[in-house]
Amino acid sequence: MFQRNVFDSHHNPLEMIPTTTEELGKIRDDDVDSKSGSENLEGGSGDEQDPNQRPKKKRYHRHTQHQIQEMESFFKECPHPDDKQRKELSRELGLEPLQVKFWFQNKRTQMKTQQERHENSQLRAENEKLRAENMRYKEALAGASCPTCGGPTVVDEMSFDEQNLRMENARLREEIDRISSIAAKYVGKPMVSYPLMAPPIAPRGLDLSVGNYGMQPGLQGGEVYGGPDLLRSVTGPSEAEKPLVIELAVAAMEELVRLAQLGEPLWERGLENGFETLNEDEYMRTFPRGIGPRPYGYRTEASRESGIVMISHMNLVEILMNVGQWTNIFSTIVSRAITLDVLSTGVAGNCNGALQVMTAEYQVPTPLVPTRESLFLRYCKKHSEGVWAVVDVSIDHLRPAGPVMRCRRRPSGCLIQEFPNGYSKVIWVEHIEVDDSRPVHNLYKQLIHSSLGFGAKKWVATLDRQCERLASVLASNMPAGDGGVITNNEGRRNMLKLAERMVMSFCAGVSASTAHTWTSLTGSGGEDVRVMTRKSVDDPGRPAGIVLSAATSFWLPVVPKKLFEFLRDEHTRTEWDILSNGGVVQEMAHIANGREPGNSVSLLRVNPANSSQSNMLILQEGSTDSAASFVVYAPVDLAAMNMVLTGGDPDYVALLPSGFSILPDGQILNRGGAVDVGASGSLLTVAFQILVDSAPSAKLSLGSVATVNNLISCTVERIKNSIAGAKHEL
Repeated sequence: MFQRNVFDSHHNPLEMIPTTTEELGKIRDDDVDSKSGSENLEGGSGDEQDPNQRPKKKRYHRHTQHQIQEMESFFKECPHPDDKQRKELSRELGLEPLQVKFWFQNKRTQMKTQQERHENSQLRAENEKLRAENMRYKEALAGASCPTCGGPTVVDEMSFDEQNLRMENARLREEIDRISSIAAKYVGKPMVSYPLMAPPIAPRGLDLSVGNYGMQPGLQGGEVYGGPDLLRSVTGPSEAEKPLVIELAVAAMEELVRLAQLGEPLWERGLENGFETLNEDEYMRTFPRGIGPRPYGYRTEASRESGIVMISHMNLVEILMNVGQWTNIFSTIVSRAITLDVLSTGVAGNCNGALQVMTAEYQVPTPLVPTRESLFLRYCKKHSEGVWAVVDVSIDHLRPAGPVMRCRRRPSGCLIQEFPNGYSKVIWVEHIEVDDSRPVHNLYKQLIHSSLGFGAKKWVATLDRQCERLASVLASNMPAGDGGVITNNEGRRNMLKLAERMVMSFCAGVSASTAHTWTSLTGSGGEDVRVMTRKSVDDPGRPAGIVLSAATSFWLPVVPKKLFEFLRDEHTRTEWDILSNGGVVQEMAHIANGREPGNSVSLLRVNPANSSQSNMLILQEGSTDSAASFVVYAPVDLAAMNMVLTGGDPDYVALLPSGFSILPDGQILNRGGAVDVGASGSLLTVAFQILVDSAPSAKLSLGSVATVNNLISCTVERIKNSIAGAKHEL
């Protein structure tokens, strides 16, 4: 809808467009008659008329009210009917197919014109407002005087207020130029540029010591292991597309802020689950402009959630505008992300006005839920002192011939408000349209449809949990309760850094990413076990050779919190861990990194039952929030762990993470009037990664596949038996 029609320069296109639905039925029917061989003129044929006589005016056909209502109804569902649909409509309504075709053409033109008129009015008002503000700042600067002597202010004595005015003026200048250029396309006026009163301040680099551990450009968060990689086949916008991208960013930002602030009837709170969901009919009335109608076969998911998080508003803004840090923070949701183009880095030394074009792949940590790939722009804007917004919106509709992204993001993102003591209030909006042709496994349908899989609640819960973890990483002193073999803060940070990479690798390796190729096997217990192989070469963080990954997901009749406590507890580990061989598991080090007792990183030692020596160390992280829980672990060489704890680089420690992801099943229970979502059971994914051959060129044997399949099946059986045996306690 953001592509413009080319009109005759000698006519005003707005005067040529029908303004009522009834007028649409009158236009082009003469064309229908001419194309079918009949001019439908009053009087005789052209041969019988006097050549000097002026021919009579053609008689227009008016559609009946029934025909208009039927076509209006069809237009709401499908504004672009194909030939088959037009023929079917023409038979039902008694019209010619070309009459139906022209009616839909005129209807689309009418809708576009109405939207452009509204946009034109808004842009004019905004433009005039910014011009007035700019002039006020110019007058303030011209009249600035020294507070001591009353004389003109020189640069060295420039007041703090004047510095702010100069920076704000630079921002306004960019805003005015940009909006004027957009308005010029509508009203035909030349673009007005104001003189720059102060040179723009170069944007400062990010200086956040918050978990951007060892990330290399181009490998943001997820790991790519070959296969059909959709994300890397996408390119940034062309020069012709960039004006449309900028225009879309402005409209999307306005929509996001209103979505975050408006209440009923736009947002409705569910009686069963208490979640806020979008009223789609009200949305279309409130926001007629957008990225076009929902594609056929797509399903809408829209939700809103708010929360208070332990991070300053500016740190959060900078994390969201840095693709590496954003992927790290949301590694359980975002498997991979790439910045294709940076259209603006912002003004006044911060992210205000920053605009990027990105691709991302969103995941649920299981092979049974397809990932969602999206091509979108990300725009950041400061709205007032202490209030910022970051919006995402898809741009793949601007390039119909490009790769098919099966997830469209209508304006989504967050409104961030500064709170005291380094906290921030976040209002998160997720509004997406997803292709339902890639089916979700029946186990996970309720989770996805309840917005616990990809919705706003998941994003806010993950952000809250990760902000707690960042606070633990940044702690300058050894907190009380941490200890064991950890004797200094550097060793503590290195252990947290290693654990973070372990969890990210686990999540990226267990999802149904487009970079993975899973093969289904049948486990001994009847579960559907998915396996895949990956070659590791020249990767210091992974053993060299052939790695076999296996994962399975199933339902358990136990609430997620209880299942999480069972799996993370070293005292019950021998009940399900086959590799421990019934030995005693002892916690050698413990780092708390959240409010919940289970949010921690541990170093475990396994003493086999048939030996007095400890020959195995296990690094483990437990993480839980209201939307998901994880228990991830990896065997670690004793010498490598000693190196990490004494200040060595943890990026060179080879890890093959295994573990569990625990999600609520999405069922809704009411207990004593309180809503409990996902309380009836848990969706557990069990995943293993094993090095089956140290030679990357080796061939995988069927025996290795059978061994891993048996390992995962036995683990599942042990967990089920333990849960069944202790169900009265759980």
